[in-house]
Order: sequence, then C-alpha cells, then structure tokens
Amino acid sequence: MADRAVAGDRARSRQGGGRGRRRLSVDERRDELISAALQLFSTRSPEDISIDDVAAKAGASRALVYHYFGGKYELYIAALGSAAKQLSVLLEPPTEGKPMERLRISLRRYFDFVESHAAGYTALLRGGPADRSGEVGEIVDGIRRLVLGRVLHSLDVDTPQPILRITLRSWMAAVETAGLDWLENRDVGRPELESLLVDHLVVMLHTAGRHDPGTGRLFDRLSQEELGP
Repeated sequence: MADRAVAGDRARSRQGGGRGRRRLSVDERRDELISAALQLFSTRSPEDISIDDVAAKAGASRALVYHYFGGKYELYIAALGSAAKQLSVLLEPPTEGKPMERLRISLRRYFDFVESHAAGYTALLRGGPADRSGEVGEIVDGIRRLVLGRVLHSLDVDTPQPILRITLRSWMAAVETAGLDWLENRDVGRPELESLLVDHLVVMLHTAGRHDPGTGRLFDRLSQEELGP
C-alpha cells in the first residue's frame, strides 16, 4: 500500500509537470509534510487537525502521509521536534550587549515563537493530544532545558547553585503562564508584557539573593552592569 501511495504521488507529480513542480527527495518530501503540519498546528488545535488536512495542505495523498509517518501521533511528534529546532535557532544567545539586554533579546525571540505557533504552543503546554510522560514530555522538557541554558548564558552563569536554579525555573514557569494568558486575552501589548517579565526576574533574583549569597552577588553584578556605561 505504501509503495502504491508513493507511486501515485509520483504519477500526480508527473501529471502536474506543466506547473513546473520538481520531484522531491525523500527527506525534502518529509520536510514538506512537516512544514504543512506545523502551519496547521500554528493556527488550530492538534485535536482538530486530521491526516487529510495535512495531505491537502501539502498537496499530497493521505496514503503518502501515512507512508512517511505511520499516523497522526508520529506526525505530531515530528512537527514538535521541528518546532523545537526552530526555537533553538531563535534563542541562539546574542553575543553583544549587557546581560539583561541579551536576556531581553532572547525573551523577545521566545515570544516571536509563541505568537507564530500560537495554537501548537497552547496545546503543547496544556497537554496536547499525546501522553506528556512520553515523547511529547521529552520534547517539552528539552525546550525547557534549552531555555534555562539560554537564560544562564545571558546572565554569564555556567553552573547555577540550587537557589538560583529554582528561581530561574520558577520564572520560566511564569513566562509560560504569561504566554498562555497573552495568547488567550491579548489585552496587554507584547513589549509591555516582555518588560514586565524582565522586571519580574529582577525582583525574584533580588529576593533569592537574601537566601543565597551567590545569587546576591549575581544580582549586585547585574545591577552594576545595567547602570554602568
């Protein structure tokens, strides 16, 4: 059946040759299907998207999608993995500027991703269609580890002590919640929200510094660098 699906897709490609559509390699065709799925997941909840929707979006046959992915769950995992790679590129640490300025840039890029993948982001953090303890959970945890690493890099910290680690992970949870609330209501401007979250982190670091000397020194350093020339 899979062979017939591929053959049928190739036949349609030849029939549509007048439109100049070139034959895609296996990897290119797979990437095209993932791209179509991501576009759909960015505007609609994954539960509302079918294999037929993805096939129509990609201009492929339903059987071909099953040939490459086996089913909707496998396609969803592949799409999430692709989105996570996109986020990794977006959050590549800035190389210039003061630590808090680099953090502001990273946060702005994060919300670029949130806005462009709104429905998928919401479904992902609120549970999605799959078992969060399985592959979906691994992708979510991987994204969180990525974000934590980017934040630490922005703050010029290699290995956080427990109080700082807990503080930053708590702040990241607040960022996720703020992202979900903003997507639902959109009654606060994005620049204002991003500025609020940066100030939120500053207050949390200041408070954590009263419980951990190392975090206190980090806060003092960041304050001096922010106020310096």
